[in-house]
Amino acid sequence: MPSKSSARLAALTVAAVCSAASTVVLTSPAHADSVRIHDIQGTTRISPYAGKQVTDVTGIVTGVRTYGSSRGFWIQDPNPDADPATSEGVFVFTGSTPKVAVGDAVTVSGTISEFVPGGTSSGNQALTEIVRPTVTVVSSGNAVPAATVIDAKSVPSAYAPVGDAAANGSVNGLTLQPSKYALDRYESLEGMNVQVSDTRVVGATDPFTELWVTVKPWENRNRRGGTVYGSYDSQNTGRLQIQSLGAVADFPTANVGDTLTGTTAGPLDYNQFGGYTLVANKIGSLKGGGLERETTEKQKRGELAVATYNVENLDPTDATFEEHAAAIVHNLQSPDIVSLEEIQDNNGSKNDGTVAADQTLTKLTDAIVAAGGPKYDWRSVDPANNTDGGEPGGNIRQVFLFNPERVSFTDRAGGDATTAVGVTKEHGRAALTVSPGRIDPTNTAWANSRKPLAGEFVFRGRTVFVIANHFNSKGGDQALTSQYQPPTRSSETQRHAQATAVNTFVKQILATQKNADVVTLGDINDFEFSGTTKLLEDDGALWSAIKSLPKSERYSYVYQGNAQVLDQILVSPSIRWSCDFEYDSVHVNSEFNDQISDHDPQVLRFTP
Repeated sequence: MPSKSSARLAALTVAAVCSAASTVVLTSPAHADSVRIHDIQGTTRISPYAGKQVTDVTGIVTGVRTYGSSRGFWIQDPNPDADPATSEGVFVFTGSTPKVAVGDAVTVSGTISEFVPGGTSSGNQALTEIVRPTVTVVSSGNAVPAATVIDAKSVPSAYAPVGDAAANGSVNGLTLQPSKYALDRYESLEGMNVQVSDTRVVGATDPFTELWVTVKPWENRNRRGGTVYGSYDSQNTGRLQIQSLGAVADFPTANVGDTLTGTTAGPLDYNQFGGYTLVANKIGSLKGGGLERETTEKQKRGELAVATYNVENLDPTDATFEEHAAAIVHNLQSPDIVSLEEIQDNNGSKNDGTVAADQTLTKLTDAIVAAGGPKYDWRSVDPANNTDGGEPGGNIRQVFLFNPERVSFTDRAGGDATTAVGVTKEHGRAALTVSPGRIDPTNTAWANSRKPLAGEFVFRGRTVFVIANHFNSKGGDQALTSQYQPPTRSSETQRHAQATAVNTFVKQILATQKNADVVTLGDINDFEFSGTTKLLEDDGALWSAIKSLPKSERYSYVYQGNAQVLDQILVSPSIRWSCDFEYDSVHVNSEFNDQISDHDPQVLRFTP
């Protein structure tokens, strides 16, 4: 697909050998004794011909990619063998615009390459390709091999085999079992012409002109049409990414819950941004599901409403201030306290040492007033330059917004980028030594990551401690479609250390005042069932309140068609056991193609 996706697709199939392809148009037949495509693909993920030369491989062209650095075409043998584990299709990487058309019968000679999208360090599976090809067009206008149907019946419920321990957990050398494992089923169709029909959208159209559907309509479905990722063993086997070989303007602009009616068909590819991908020559018609953005309830007079909202690298040059303000005022009903994540400094990504964010916050709070909301005050601690991760020069940080007509902030001087907040006792109750302050900021757990921001608030005479977090991202983790099964989640190591540090601090508050109200919230970058959350909850110091919702309602983020929890609000025992709280994951972004952030905000209402 040209335009927006070209740069991204350029990273998908840039083979190690990129010499120009030669295309010769002749009428000579293919050699009868030449190797066939199913021989090349073999019964494992790695071709038995990898690194070898092949001659006069025959096939019908089923798709042509003419854009980006991944230019080439797919061919398929119209005379398949009887082995369901061997694919009959393969990608021919040309590097320049191919001089073939769909329906051409061709012979191809070249080298078999196992290209790993994203590089070998990514852990991704390899894509079998013919590179440095010499192409002979034998005839044109031939019927394209019928598309293999991918549907609920043909995709197994088990996701992937356990990798070979002798190969560091890789599945590459294992014989494919397409009737037993979903990833093996997809791999057995790599490069082939496939089709799906009447599929529900489970991942909205993104800026790279791609979306996600499911071929299993009832697989962990929620009421809004998504597919919920509720455990490490519920990978949701029916998910499939859809791209297109057509024009960007013709690609459907879809939300979660919409349907691609009719047939979507084309070659089955594999890329680093989602694994198995149907690259469509033909795409179904979009039928809207009527999904609307949610609005939470307004807090009662005696209820404190606390929210978390990742505003995705907000800086003064952005055009989304009015929309963020409208979301806070109308969809979130003007919470009393809002923890904002990813507030950038006053000049955004300009890397000149600026760390202050007062201009960003003034612009946001003014927009909230203009939208009919309260005049929020704010508190934060500026980070040291380029020490907290995120976009270089952006200096993202957490910020407390609070409505001074409803809640007051207890200011205690001394908090800065490197001074650790502590817990003391005043009049028999817990208090912070600095407010706002950062938790253990020199701890290596926070290296190149956001330090938690702690603040002391008073609502109707009751002190509430709020801790705003933005934990280490999942960058570097192996994908669900990795060659390593189960995939390694290397980023957990830092998040586990971060969770332990925050849990330790909360325990200090509770040791000083057993019935203290503590709210720990933010972009935790991990699931409610994760080890990170368990460490935050250790010894009952906290509890993730999103678990008060039905399992199908637990999500704040949609990634590769999986609706999942990344944003959480955790509460201390005094709040949890009061049974006097309400939790809402307010779906205003993650399911929509026109999202202003990729995260849904979360709201907790309770009576301190």
